[in-house]
Order: sequence, then C-alpha cells, then structure tokens
Amino acid sequence: MSTPPKVPLLDLTRQYQQLAEGVRQRVAEVFAKQQFVLGDTVEHFERRFCEMFGTAHAVGMSSGTDAELAVFMALGIGRGDAVITTPYTFFATAGCIDRLGAETVFADICPDTMHLDANRVAQTLATMRRNADGTLLTQRGNRLRALVPVHLFGSVCDMDALQKLADEYQLAVLEDASQAVGAKYPSTTGTRDAGTFGEAAWFSFFPTKNLGGAGDGGMAVCQNPGLAARLRAMRNHGMTASYHHEMVGGNFRLDALQSAVLQEKLPHLAAWNAKRRHNAALYKRLFQEFLPEGGVVLPAEPWAASGIADHHTFHQYVIRVANRDHVKQHLSGAGIGHAVYYPLPLHLQPCFAHLGYGSGDFPEAERASRESLALPIFPELEEHEILAVAKAVSEAVKSRTETNR
Repeated sequence: MSTPPKVPLLDLTRQYQQLAEGVRQRVAEVFAKQQFVLGDTVEHFERRFCEMFGTAHAVGMSSGTDAELAVFMALGIGRGDAVITTPYTFFATAGCIDRLGAETVFADICPDTMHLDANRVAQTLATMRRNADGTLLTQRGNRLRALVPVHLFGSVCDMDALQKLADEYQLAVLEDASQAVGAKYPSTTGTRDAGTFGEAAWFSFFPTKNLGGAGDGGMAVCQNPGLAARLRAMRNHGMTASYHHEMVGGNFRLDALQSAVLQEKLPHLAAWNAKRRHNAALYKRLFQEFLPEGGVVLPAEPWAASGIADHHTFHQYVIRVANRDHVKQHLSGAGIGHAVYYPLPLHLQPCFAHLGYGSGDFPEAERASRESLALPIFPELEEHEILAVAKAVSEAVKSRTETNR
C-alpha cells in the first residue's frame, strides 16, 4: 500500500466533514421526493446562482464540458465557422469547438497571467480578411464567430480589452469560467463577475473546483431570455414541449442530487475563496523569505490593486520554475502533492494536428507548459502544511542552483 502524501494536493474529505450533516439532509430530501432529473431542486439552485453571480439566466448542465457544448450548439456554431481561443487551457475548451466541426484558431497567452493575450488576439485578427458584411474569414475560409477567453486558475482575463476587440470584429464573447466561480474583475463599467461579460458563459462543478459537486456538473449562463430558452431545450434533446423537438440537442441535464449538494455548498463559497487567498498570501510571504533572490515565479494577481476582494479565487496555485522536473522529483520524495497544468499545449496535441500548428507557434504557451507547477491551495490546508510545501520547493530550487554553479 502506498504511503499517503505528507501534504495532499487536495483533500475533499476535510470539506465534507464540515458539511456532512447538511449534505445528507438535502440529499435525503431529493430521495424523499424521488424527482432526480431537473425539477424544483435544480430550479432553486439555478435561481440562487443567478442571485449570487449577477447573471439573468442560469441553466444547469451535466458538466462544464456539456455546458460549453450546449452554448455552441444553441448559437449554431459548427461547420463553416471558427472560434478563437487560447492553446493553454483544459482540453474541453477547444475539444467542443472541434467536435462540432468548427475550426479552432489559437492566439498566444500573456507571460505573467497565462491568460489569452489581447495583443496577440489583435495580431491574429488583423491577418484575416473581411467579408463584405464585416465578418472575418480564416485562411481556410471559415467565418470567425466567437472569442473564448478562459479565466484560468481563478482570475478573470482582461475583459475590457478582449471585449473591445470582439465589438470591433463582430465576435460573440463566450467565457470559459469553469475555474473562476466567484471571481470578479474591475471593468471600466464597474466591478463585474466572471461569466457576465459575453453572450454566454459556462462553469464547471467538477469535484475539485472551488464549488464542486459529488460528481460531474456544470452551468451555462447568459443575459438573453431567448438564448436561455434555447439552452434549456438544448440540454433536454432539443425538446420545447413533451416529445416535441424544435432542434437537435443532447442529454445535458444537471441531476437534482448534484444540485442539492451544490446548494448546500454555495453559501460557503465566499469564505472558501477568501481562505484560498489567505493561503496564497502566506505562500507569497514564505517564498519571499526562503528565496529572496528568486527562482520561483509566483502566480500573477492582475487585479489585486483594484481593491476588489475576489480579484482572484486561486482555483489552482500555479508557480513557474525553470527546473520543474527537478522540483517535482524533490516534492514527490518529500510527500508533497503537486500537479502540472498543462504539460502539453493544445496546439501540439495529436488530435489537433489537422489545424496545422507546430512547435514554436505559441512560445509563451509552450514555455508555460514546461514551467508551470500547481501546489496545494485548498481552503482546509493548515498553515504548517503550507510551510512544509514552501520549504520543500525552496530546497529543491536552491539545490538545483547549487548544482549548476
């Protein structure tokens, strides 16, 4: 039997111990009603989600991936269309685009935030030719329909800059907010929640997320009631009335059991996110103490100066180290949980070879894939555990530096 890590990357049992009674009660209520698919439990969670995160409509989905897929399907994005996004993100972001037959167009990321770089997006858009109606065509002749920013690791992209580009080129902004539930952004129009900028957005409730269920789950959100109606039909095989199908949809429904669990967790999210920021601040202080000459690039906090409390929700605490493999080996030996998000950028994935990209096309995404390393950050992490992680990372960096002298 393998030895448990000294400090786990994530330990969901600690959270459950605090919520067990409430979760069991809500689940028992679902069993008592025997209404497991959609129904009032799902509807109540959707309403609470809208109230908390400033969106007009929320449509529960079977996963974050299915929520994204449903959004694209509801907007009619498919063959002959193209979508521009980042190559440094979870697979589903581009996987859903490709699955529907649309072309994925990548633009590189910012070296500090690792978010989609508005300047690189602008450069990419400037190379495309315009139709007579002002829309853009890719080199393959597909019409560019949408821009998908990914609010990676818990902070929001520079949405003012990206929205300006989308407006100029007539693109729908579709936010991948899977990792940023509760995160806020200091827009020139006021403080805004992740998921409230574009035509639609989606969230993931995978168990490891800041707001995680007891299995897969997701949410699609939008401001337009017509689009919301299409999304509700899309998640239920395109059905608008009993056995009447206006469109071809899918089985993308959020289970009532998942909604019950998420409803119990939702009131705790703000405190959990605050504890993640507390943990991140402790890491920052410790790394500055242990590595005064550097060696580790800490996560960027682009909107910290705004004074917004939820400027970052630290879904992951991702540092960057030039000697990552050495650091990983040291952490494994010390029993410190860690992970790499993401070891191979999307433009180099074998399944996307048909897009024609190659090594060197997006150097910042490729560098991030070589250097990024996620450390434990979950809310229930103890301070002595954070100290152990920071010490182990610092020891690894120092030992490598000494070896190279």
